[in-house]
Amino acid sequence: MLLQFVVGAAACICNIAIHALVMLVVVRVARGAAGSTRLGPSLLLITIMVATVSVLMMAHGLEVLVWALTYEMVGAVPAGADVLYFAFVNYTTLGYGDVVPVERWRLIGPTTAMCGVLMFGWSTAVIFEVLRRALATVSAIPPPTVPAR
Repeated sequence: MLLQFVVGAAACICNIAIHALVMLVVVRVARGAAGSTRLGPSLLLITIMVATVSVLMMAHGLEVLVWALTYEMVGAVPAGADVLYFAFVNYTTLGYGDVVPVERWRLIGPTTAMCGVLMFGWSTAVIFEVLRRALATVSAIPPPTVPAR
C-alpha cells in the first residue's frame, strides 16, 4: 500500500510542477496582454480568456499523460485496456468503471482523481483571477474620443 501512495505522490508532484510552470506563464502573458491597447475592450477580453483556458486545457492534457505513463510503468492497468483513457477517466473523476486498476494498484485511481480535482480547482482560481485583472484593465481604458465638429 505504501508503494501506491509513493508512486501516486510522485505523479501528483509532477502534475503540480507542470501546473505551477504553466500558471506562471499564463499569469505573466495575461498581464502583458491586458496592457495592450491595440485591441478593443471586448476583443481583448475574449482573446485573453480563450488563450488562458486553452493553455490550461493543454496543461491538463499533459498532466493526464503523466498519469498514463505512471500507470504504464507500474502496470496498474489490466492487459488490453487503454492506458490514456483510464488516466483521463480517473483524472477528471468521470469514473465510468469500465476499466479498473489491477488489484495491487487499486489506490492509484482515487489518487489520480484527488490530484485532478486539485488541478482543476487551481485552474478555476487562475481563470477567475485573470478575468478579474483583465476586466480591471479594460474598465481603466478610456473610451475613444470623438473629434468635435
